[in-house]
Amino acid sequence: MSLLPFMRRKAESPAAPSEATPRFLSGWSIEVMPRTAEKVEDFRAILPPGTRVYIAHIDGTAIEDMVATAKRIAAQGFDVMPHFPARSIADRAMLSDWIARYQGEAGITEGLILAGGRKDPLGEFQSSMDLLETGLFDHHGFQRLHLAGHPEGNKDIDPDGSDRMVMEALRWKQAFAQRTGAKLALATQFCFDAKPVIAWVDRLQAEGIELPVHIGIAGPAKLQTLIKFAIACGVGPSLQVLQKRAMDVTKLLLPYEPNDVVDQLAAHKAANPSFGIEQVHIFPLGGISTAATWANNRTGQQPALAVNG
Repeated sequence: MSLLPFMRRKAESPAAPSEATPRFLSGWSIEVMPRTAEKVEDFRAILPPGTRVYIAHIDGTAIEDMVATAKRIAAQGFDVMPHFPARSIADRAMLSDWIARYQGEAGITEGLILAGGRKDPLGEFQSSMDLLETGLFDHHGFQRLHLAGHPEGNKDIDPDGSDRMVMEALRWKQAFAQRTGAKLALATQFCFDAKPVIAWVDRLQAEGIELPVHIGIAGPAKLQTLIKFAIACGVGPSLQVLQKRAMDVTKLLLPYEPNDVVDQLAAHKAANPSFGIEQVHIFPLGGISTAATWANNRTGQQPALAVNG
């Protein structure tokens, strides 16, 4: 692999965004919480067959509610990937209990491993690497593990604004995957601008990091809602896209849809097949059904009930 940064391969005849986007979005995943999942009577009525559903574990949520949500969605035929926030897990026994419950009660063998939103750890775990090092996921037969990615930087890890510690951690995680055979991927924070995403993915490749990227995007929502979430979640330069839109009175009251960022990333992927984005992950900040309808319309897919009758 060439280590020259930001190199591009020009396709002979790159697909237009209208052609590239359905292919790029195909296989999209979506994120829910137990309380938002309760509002969906049947996920088969809105999600295509085989959709992966992440279940966000917000600090303070009971594991019983997480497992019950995972069991329900898995029973409807979807791949379920619950969050394992390191700083909200007290010790090895607690982690083992969570993993065993997900597997035993819901048949889950996937998880998103992340540090979590707590500033101070509940117990002995500080980072996703701490959880991976326990070996418990492999012991319990978990086959796919995703890790958090931050295309616009992570001030918690690199407060100086660099990416030195983040890159060091990613090299450790890639070595872990090579050593253990674990199926790892990076599921990222949502972004609103394709340029920093492309630069970040190119940077990973230039550093020799080959973990596939599942890029996060925000589903359709009110502009004010997105700005609130973006600030709370520390979204960086691409926040300017929303701020610019907010200054346009003709667009201020219109719902935001991620068409531009997705079309641009899709066109780039079509022109550069080795570009490291593997799938799209949707944060349904404007509602699960709204996000699913948008994605289905953009891909031409149908919900599972429509497909299976």
